[in-house]
Amino acid sequence: MTYYQDENLTIRPMLPSDCQAFYESFAAQGWHKPLAQFQRYFQEQEQGGKHILVAVWQGEVAGYTTLLPQAPAGPFAGKGWPEVCDFNVLEKFQRRGIGSRILEEAEDLAAQVSDTICLGVGLHRGYGAAQRLYVKRGYVPNGSGLWYRDQTLAPYAPCAGDDDLVLYLSKKLTRREFRPLTGEELVPELSAGARWRASGW
Repeated sequence: MTYYQDENLTIRPMLPSDCQAFYESFAAQGWHKPLAQFQRYFQEQEQGGKHILVAVWQGEVAGYTTLLPQAPAGPFAGKGWPEVCDFNVLEKFQRRGIGSRILEEAEDLAAQVSDTICLGVGLHRGYGAAQRLYVKRGYVPNGSGLWYRDQTLAPYAPCAGDDDLVLYLSKKLTRREFRPLTGEELVPELSAGARWRASGW
């Protein structure tokens, strides 16, 4: 299955070989992401617990995100909204539209089951590119303020500018309903450039 493909970029589910490839690629840019993390992602994908969308640029893994069927914690817990988690594009592949395409495919998947998608973004400058991308794609804060270590942060409360300091955002989607096509709708043009999708939820 492929979510998206053009002459340079493919967005597809995670493969077992991606685990080592991502581990080595992040290590090469000075980021420590444990191999076990990627192996766990693959297992969760195979068990149907989440979607893993992997971007491949001209044959090299370039980025990924995970899409949970619903937010497990934070202000969106219990709403049934799919949540984007751990969204990354390797530094050498940034500024090519890869991140935006990953999000677009995640949003399309989410729209099959919900009219809203959500996420949390860190606030230090390491998340700067993601912050800008989310705003450009129409994500807005939910109004609950800052969260720190999975709790709302009271005004003037002490915290650290680390990965646990988060702002939660959401985006309204156009819900996609699927139904069988009638005989009159089955025309040859439908197969031209078709992109096959499957939800798995």
